[in-house]
This record gives sequence, structure tokens and C-alpha cells, in this order.
Amino acid sequence: MDSRRVILTPGPALAAALCLCLATSCGGSKWTETTAGTLRTVTQEGGPTLGYSTTSGVALVVDDGFAFKDLSKNGALDPYEDWRLSAEDRARDLASKMSIEQIAGLMLYSAHQAIPARGGRRASTYDGKPFEESGADPSDLSDTQKDFLTNDNLRHVLITTVESPAVAARWNNNAQALVEGLGLGIPANNSSDPRHRTRASAEYDAGSGGDISMWPAALGLAATFDPALVEEFGRIASIEYRALGITTALSPQIDLATEPRWSRVRGTFGEDPQLAADMARAYVDGFQTSTGDREISGGWGYDSVNAMAKHWPSGGPEEGGRDAHYAYGKYAVYPGNNLTDQLRPFTEGAFRLNGHTGMAAAVMPYYTVSYGQDPGGDNVGNGYSNYIINDLLRGTYGFDGVVCTDWGITNDETAVDAFSGRPFGVEDLSVAERHYKVIMAGVDQFGGNNDAGPVVEAYEMGVEEHGEEAMRARFEQSAVRLLKNIVRTGLFENPYLDVETTTTTVGRPEFMTAGYQAQLRSVVMLKNAGGVLPLAPDVTVYVPRRYTPETTTFFGGVTPESLDYPLSMDVAEKHLTVTDEPQKADVALVVVESPDGGSGYDRADVEAGGNGYLPISLQYGRYTADHARATSLAGGDPFEDFSNRTYKGKTVTAVNTTDLDLIRDTRKAMGDKPVVVAVEMSKPMVFREFENDVNAVLVTFGVQDQALLEILTGAAEPSGLLPMQMPADMKTVEEQDEDVPRDMECHVDSEGHAYDFGFGLNWSGVIDDARTKKYGGP
Repeated sequence: MDSRRVILTPGPALAAALCLCLATSCGGSKWTETTAGTLRTVTQEGGPTLGYSTTSGVALVVDDGFAFKDLSKNGALDPYEDWRLSAEDRARDLASKMSIEQIAGLMLYSAHQAIPARGGRRASTYDGKPFEESGADPSDLSDTQKDFLTNDNLRHVLITTVESPAVAARWNNNAQALVEGLGLGIPANNSSDPRHRTRASAEYDAGSGGDISMWPAALGLAATFDPALVEEFGRIASIEYRALGITTALSPQIDLATEPRWSRVRGTFGEDPQLAADMARAYVDGFQTSTGDREISGGWGYDSVNAMAKHWPSGGPEEGGRDAHYAYGKYAVYPGNNLTDQLRPFTEGAFRLNGHTGMAAAVMPYYTVSYGQDPGGDNVGNGYSNYIINDLLRGTYGFDGVVCTDWGITNDETAVDAFSGRPFGVEDLSVAERHYKVIMAGVDQFGGNNDAGPVVEAYEMGVEEHGEEAMRARFEQSAVRLLKNIVRTGLFENPYLDVETTTTTVGRPEFMTAGYQAQLRSVVMLKNAGGVLPLAPDVTVYVPRRYTPETTTFFGGVTPESLDYPLSMDVAEKHLTVTDEPQKADVALVVVESPDGGSGYDRADVEAGGNGYLPISLQYGRYTADHARATSLAGGDPFEDFSNRTYKGKTVTAVNTTDLDLIRDTRKAMGDKPVVVAVEMSKPMVFREFENDVNAVLVTFGVQDQALLEILTGAAEPSGLLPMQMPADMKTVEEQDEDVPRDMECHVDSEGHAYDFGFGLNWSGVIDDARTKKYGGP
């Protein structure tokens, strides 16, 4: 047999050739082959493991005794198929071979995909029928998925819910087998938003596994003030992601949370630039770095997950705290002239790694218009801004990775308060023209777009303006960036998963333990008057039921009202003696959520003759914005005939004002007996409304009930520190600058402690350790 270059096609001939290689030396290499259903795996000494599907039409090419996949199906070893070459060389070769239609597909990032796609907003059909009626397996591809993978050449899929790890693995294999047989055999690069959230009622049991390891929210990770812990999270999460077929993380969210009213504060690492930068660096290092025999080259490898740091240049300074998923929150403002601090989590963190991968693989700009930042005066959404992307990100800071828009920025806006498109500043352009402006601003990819048509139209516009050669070069530039992220993670060699390995990897006991320990370390104790905590083992605890009013979710769904215990009583009763009667209790435990002070806009205000804009309150009780700006810093929208978005003098009350009632009613019912309040916090809040009336306060950021209970009972000691300031009142919130960190007057409690950044208590008192010395405490 010629060991220089041989084509081995699937079937008996391949099996015979591989057996021959086992018996003899094939250029110094020996192979073994295993078959599982339609998947074949080739293991070779001195080379990577190859995986391919017998249904894809892919053959093997033998060169110098090594095996390679003939993904182009041309009977030759193309440079992009040669795993001995650099990722850069392979990506450039493949980009040069791709048609414009194929590159356009590569530049798409799918809308959210549930596996299986049944019910709700993510529903699709299977052979023309709803999933429930189709007889399809949960791991089958939906009609929508087959269409965009086949007809639009899309290769980046955003996965949301999955029925189970095993289903996710089988779905991945089905998707990879399909695309392997199409065109040049480019694998799918599947992605996920953060998915390691806790289930509050879940019980941790050392030695037991789970569906996936559970960690506190990003703000809780920040509360540990420990970048090493965050890097360990990234390392574990990347292993679990790869076992699910996920090779890109749409994270970390490293917006600097300098505007405390913003609804997305919980997903950030807080408001301090140095802490956020250190956490960002650790997170990306953890996700992207492979070591030992798992490394391919330059820190990249089979455990690596591309990190997409978001949102450039920080979505933190939203005027009034309104979020840019809606046009009423489209403007980021800079009253403190402080864009520099907003960039630091990127420039000093995600772009300056300790690991060999160097910098984050990708960046996502936010929807916002960074108002007044472009010297040329082009106030458009960040994804459209030549200044924000080409000049600042790529020019000043030298970022040459993938830039992907946030989801749906090229779609039409339908109303200021509609969850629709976000073409901020370019509303008068056509959809294709918007795509063209995005591409020429230096962006590579369109989030939430399954349709290649507008991208091809944008190419034709560019050809007309700049010529075929220049526009082809621009498209290949994006293709190379996108392909490198697929090559470096080893997908071209083997994108397939072993289902059994997936089920034993995701939620492994040691991963569950690490996540649980992180939860314990994220809990912040703010007050412990008289040493009421930890609770004595013989006390009886009153846990009042919590009323939750009917609310509308972020995506427009309705959550019905309820009256129920705020903790799993099954878990609580393993740690506490619980009673429903306050007169029989020694101490009360009130569990609430931080105030939900609204979105900052209400259609009812428009119908009443107002402009629709309202304050976002960080307190439970009635709040009138007497100290708000009389004239907003930014404004204007095609659906508004005014530009002043002021809400000065308007009044709101938090949706969950009943949480304050619950605290006060419990205080009254308990008389002089201690009351402990545990707040599940999503963003800063005004503690003045109740702090003086309670004995102890704990703050959590997405932990299991068991973790809270272990802190309360002394099984674990609180060690978390505040990653945000807690304002003294709403006046200081209104007067702070949206773009400036740590500029509020902080609440001072009855014990004389200021609830400032870096403050926290343990059983001995105020925490003063290496963390507070490094990052600064109150």
C-alpha cells in the first residue's frame, strides 16, 4: 500500500486498509477504528483522533502514514484538511475555496434553538408536524434547523434548553453528520448563553452528580472576590460545554455595572473596573485553555470553548437604567466622560490573558447607541458604528478576533416598547443596507439571523461601491476569523460525541461540589446585630409564606401570582425546626427578592398624556423622582415626536412592594424576638426601608436553598463581599453618573457599617483580608 497518499472510502475497503495498518507500519503510524452506528472513529499514534459519519460521504486521505478527512470530497488532501498546519493557514485556505453564499452562511448566528423545538417561542416542526405529533426523537433536527444548515449554509447554532445531556449529544451528532456531507464539510460551531444557574430547591449531596454543575450568578462569583475560583468555574464549565457539543460561550458578560438600576447587573462582575477585569481574564482563561494531551496548539484544544466577551464597549451606562433590548433603553450616556473605565474589563481583562490563547476569541457589541462618543457624530448602535468597532476595538486595541452583533439588530423596530428589531440610528435603511453598514464597520457575524439573503445582498452593494476584489477580500477576512475558532477547537478532526461519556461528564460529582462551594463563598452577610447568627441548633424558626404578584417576564410571558414558602420546606426542615406560628418561634427568617422597580417605561403613561418614561426604583415603597434630570441626556426615536425622555416628578412603586410588607408584618408578629432577612439580589437596593427593624441581613446571588441554610446554621461561614455599592436613598441614585463606578452615598446601618463596595461580615466581624486590601473596601 502506498503510504504517501491514499484515499480510503467508507466500507469494507476502509476496514481492510485499517486492519493492514494495524499489522504493518503506515509511515510510522498505527491506527485503530471503532464503529458505533453510523459514526466511525479512527485513533492514530502521533496524530489526532478522527471522527466521521458513514452517511456524509467523507473518505479518508492517507499522507505520510497519517489519516486526514477528505471533507471537500475531491480525493486530495487540501491544506484546510491537514491538521499539521496552523489554524491560520487552514482557515485562509478554506476561506479562499468558499463561495460568497457559503461565507454569507458562515456569517450567520442562528436564532435561539431548543432541543427539541417544542412549544412556546422556540417551537418548530418535524416533517411538517409539531414535535408532539411528529413521532420524532428529541435529538432529531427540526425542519427549521435542517433548512438553515442546508439552504443558508449556517454553521453557528445558539442552543437554549436541552431535554438532557444525552439528547444534546445525539442532536450534536445528527447536526454534525448533516453538515459534514454538505459542501466543504465545515462543522457546526454550537454555542450557549450561560447555563450553570442553580435550582433553588435542588439539594446538594456530596458524591452525587446532576444535570449540570450549579454555580452562583456572575454577580455572586464577583462577590467571592476570587479570580482563581472564576477560572476554575471556566475550566469546569468548558468541559461540560464540550461534552454537550458546545464550542462557543456567549459569555462572559463584562459590562461594567456602573448604573445600579440596569436590569442586567446580575449578569456582570459588578461595578469596580479592576475586579471586573480580573474576573473577565480568569473566566476567559478558564474557558479557552486546554492543557496536556488535550491541547492542540497555543493553549487551544479539545477542552477549549471560544469565549465571546460582551458587550463592547459596555452596556453598563444606560440612561436611567433602561435596557436596550427595547428602544426606550437605546442610549448609553457618559455624564462623567468615563468611557475608559467602561472598557477596562475588556482591555485589561479579556484582551490580556494569562493563558496562551492570548485574548477572547470573540466580542459582542451591545445594542446601545454610545451617545456622543463618535468624534464624527454618528450616533448609531454599536454594531453599526465604524468608530466603535473599526477605529476603537480593532484599531486602538488591536482586536482581530470575531465580532458578532447582538441578536436581531438588523430587524425592523415596531414600537418603542416592543421586543422587536433594534436598528438603532439606522431605522431608515433597508435590512440589506443595515447588513452592509455592519460589515463595513468591521463586524463579522449577525446574531439571531438564519437568512443568508441580506448578507449576499450586502456583498453585492459592496461590489458596486468598492469592486469585486475588495469585497471578496472583506468577506474572506471575516471567514478566516470565524473558521479559526472552529479549527482551533478540533472540530474539523472530530466534532462527534460519545453519548455515554457525555452523561458521565456533565454534572460530575466533583463539578457539583465545586459549584456548591462557590455558592457558599458568594453569600454576603451585611448585618448580624447581637450575634444572632449562626442560629443555635435548638431554636425554632418562623418562615412566613411570600406573596408573588402576577408579573410579565422579560420576553412578554406572564407569571401567575402565588403565595408559597420562599424555600423548599423539605430542605429547610433538614436544617431547622420550622413553625408556621410566630408566637412559637425563637427567630424569624424572611426570604425576599430585591426590589423590582420596573423597566423605566409604561404605555399607560403615554395613554394618560405622558411621554411613557418612568423612574426605575431601587426601593420597595412608593418613590417620586424629584431629583431626576429635567432634561434627558439623550433621546429620539422614529416612534416618538420628542427627544426629552425625562421622568422627573413621576411616581412608581416596586412590583414586589409586598416583600417590604412581609418584613414589616413579620417584625410586628415577632415582637422583640430576632428577625433575619435574606435577600436574593439582582441589583443594588435601598436598605433604609427596613434594615433598622431587623437583626440580621444576608444577601445571595442565585444559590441553592441549602447553601443559605448552611450559612444560617453555621455549617459554613459567610465570606462574600459586596461587588456593588448599596445606595443610601434614591436621591443619590438619581445624582450618580451612569458611567462612573462607586460614586454613590452608601447606606449606613444601625451598627455603623457602610454598605459600600467590598463590605462583608463573617462570624468575627468586618472582613479585612487580602481581597479588601487588593480591591479596596469600605
